Amino acid sequence: MINNSKIKFAVVGAGHIGKRHAEMVRRNEEGELIAMVDILSKEECGAQDFNVPFFKSIDELLSSNLSFDVVNICTPNGLHAEQSLKALRAHKHVVCEKPMGLTKVSCEEIIFMSLQVSKHVFCVMQNRYSPPSEWLKSIVTEGILGDIYMVQLNCYWNRDERYYKRGNWKGTQDLDGGTLFTQFSHFIDIMYWLFGDIDNIQGKFADFNHQDTTAFEDSGFVNFNFINGGMGCINYSTSVADQNLESSMTIVSKNGSIKIGGQYMNEVEICNIKDYEMPKLKPSNPANDYGPYKGSAANHNYIISNVIDTLKGRTSPTTNALEGLKVVEIIERIYTLRNNQLIHTK
Repeated sequence: MINNSKIKFAVVGAGHIGKRHAEMVRRNEEGELIAMVDILSKEECGAQDFNVPFFKSIDELLSSNLSFDVVNICTPNGLHAEQSLKALRAHKHVVCEKPMGLTKVSCEEIIFMSLQVSKHVFCVMQNRYSPPSEWLKSIVTEGILGDIYMVQLNCYWNRDERYYKRGNWKGTQDLDGGTLFTQFSHFIDIMYWLFGDIDNIQGKFADFNHQDTTAFEDSGFVNFNFINGGMGCINYSTSVADQNLESSMTIVSKNGSIKIGGQYMNEVEICNIKDYEMPKLKPSNPANDYGPYKGSAANHNYIISNVIDTLKGRTSPTTNALEGLKVVEIIERIYTLRNNQLIHTK
């Protein structure tokens, strides 16, 4: 436990998300940004505003004489597990952007190492902080919905050549991993957080218009049963023209029905529950804005606050390492089906 001093962070990866982590640390009065890391220069990353040492690799950072508590992993997906393990071996706490890894095995290695060195691993699933998600979690936990019959998750986004630039890591199998890992793991996390694990998975997958930009599918229909009861499906695509269309969750239960919609599951569109009055929710934060395309909610300030509060003994991690592993494992099981039946369309 770190009581009186500031929590010191080093951010690995100085792209859009890395710079957001760094800025949220800088804005927190109990946090201190100590260093940043990227293979590109500070100028090439547009990180000149951060007046801290800038290293070329995590190895260079960890072998320096700087003193810090936490390493934030904000690099391409395929590097998360390896870099998390390096930080843990150096006896640092880890904040890892989604996904925690690209395989269940790599996530298990992280959890094992974190236990060996008694360090926390915080998995970034910031959509848990959106007001509709927090409200939905409360009514599911309290049993207000009763038995869950059906859950439908729809994720229809735009990711075109503006996003998949030639020579970038995005769209590659080894560093990106797939659409469910990079675009939609947040929503799979919300589903798992609310309703638990799944089995009896079936799916249909296609690559409609990303043959020249990605090494994997752009669309899929996946259906399954919840181990706790009820059935569900995930329908997703990054082939939507021009802009994101929706991220929504529809729930049909014994006591009523709910639809959380909007582009980022940020609006309660329908709440029809027997003998229940919908409370007024606080406004959702806007989506992360990356210019020509949009991402999930800009809730990283809550992540950094949770890390600081946890390390000071006030609370526990919002998304722990086991939950991060479960999301990866669910996606890995879905992708086992995909690898056997992907349809390419021209």
